[in-house]
Amino acid sequence: MKPIEVTDANFKSEVLESTTPVLVDFWAEWCGPCKMIAPVVEQLATEFAGKLKVGKVDVDSNQQTSMQFGIRSIPTLLIFKNGKVVDQIVGAVPKHALADKISKHLN
Repeated sequence: MKPIEVTDANFKSEVLESTTPVLVDFWAEWCGPCKMIAPVVEQLATEFAGKLKVGKVDVDSNQQTSMQFGIRSIPTLLIFKNGKVVDQIVGAVPKHALADKISKHLN
């Protein structure tokens, strides 16, 4: 399963109104660590399919959403549950660390 593209326009419907938890990857094309973590985010989208929605926000083309959540460095991954940020991961972290954080919010 591929992560969905989340934009300023669909953020509310895709993330804030989602009935399942959502992992949102804030990234940019020019960001090296973002490229390193991208395959991990895709693997997690497949592994947690049905339990977790995974989206990616390009910070360059969606500055409103990035500013709303105070994204200062990328990659930043936010976990949303019931429309609220419940966890945050900054930087390219190992897959098991991401999976552990996600698992805590799936119930």
